[in-house]
Amino acid sequence: MDTPRRELRLPLDEAVEVLCDLNEFVVSLDRIGSRRAGGDAEDTTVGRFVAEWDLARRLARARGVLSKALDDQLTAAENARIDERCEQGRFFGDPS
Repeated sequence: MDTPRRELRLPLDEAVEVLCDLNEFVVSLDRIGSRRAGGDAEDTTVGRFVAEWDLARRLARARGVLSKALDDQLTAAENARIDERCEQGRFFGDPS
C-alpha cells in the first residue's frame, strides 16, 4: 500500500508513553537475545519476559494509541486500506 507522506498528530503524553514502552521492549529483547547467544538464557526467558512485563497489554495499548489517531485523522477509506494491510501481517502460529 502506498501511503502519501503526511503527518499524524498524537497527544504528547501518549506518544512519550508508547516510546518508553517500545524502548523497554527493544532493549530488553536485545539483552535476552545476547544472553541466549551466550548460552546464559533459559528456554523460558522470553515467555517469562512476555508475562512479567505485561507485554501483550502494553503493546495493545500502543497499537490503540496509533489506531485512534489514524481513525480520528483519516477517512474511512484510508483506514480500511490500513486495516487491510495490517491483516496481511505475519502472525505467530500461522502457517508460513
